Amino acid sequence: MALVEIRDVYKSFQREEQSVEVFNGLSIDFEEGSFTALMGPSGSGKSTLLNMIAGLDKPTSGRIMVAGADVAAMRASELAAWRARHVGFVFQSYNLLPVLTAFQNVELPLLLAPLGKNERRERVELALGVVGLQDRMDHYPRQLSGGQEQRVSIARAIVADPTLTLLDEPTGQLDARSSAEVLDLLGRLNDEFRKTIIMVTHDPHAAEKAKAVLHLEKGVLAEREAALR
Repeated sequence: MALVEIRDVYKSFQREEQSVEVFNGLSIDFEEGSFTALMGPSGSGKSTLLNMIAGLDKPTSGRIMVAGADVAAMRASELAAWRARHVGFVFQSYNLLPVLTAFQNVELPLLLAPLGKNERRERVELALGVVGLQDRMDHYPRQLSGGQEQRVSIARAIVADPTLTLLDEPTGQLDARSSAEVLDLLGRLNDEFRKTIIMVTHDPHAAEKAKAVLHLEKGVLAEREAALR
């Protein structure tokens, strides 16, 4: 069953006096429980596609359905609540607040939910336990390695049990060992917890962790292949 349905999507940007086309009628599905890597050269539309699925950007025209909701048609006031429930987003640069501990960073999405303090604590401790950082919950980002910071950002993305987890170059700033740890974690989240994952990456080693790989070339789906996993 398709969790994400993209139908006849067009997207263009205005750059000075020139209109730049990113997508010209893109249609694609992402199944529930899938782990998909999006690959392609810079400027091929990978991050733009991720942002549109998350409701952070809108297509010029076309339909984007996520868990039965037409994201492209939502008003800004509706999107914040919808995104808090359905989307966990992991950025290449971690986006952790330096003045907050790991626990407090992971707790942030739950502050929008009608949860008591004890339930929030249980969820945060569970998420940090899943990523193997329960013993680092009182540490600040500056006290963590890059790999640990990225695992905190993944814990923050999954703490509200979202329908979909989106990652934009999650290993782009990590060394080989930290990258392997993060990718192993993503594999576990998909295999053991059935998380639906869409990951933008330039790294073929990262893409090998996915169960399917999509190649975008200038906004066109050039190739679709199963990953060797």
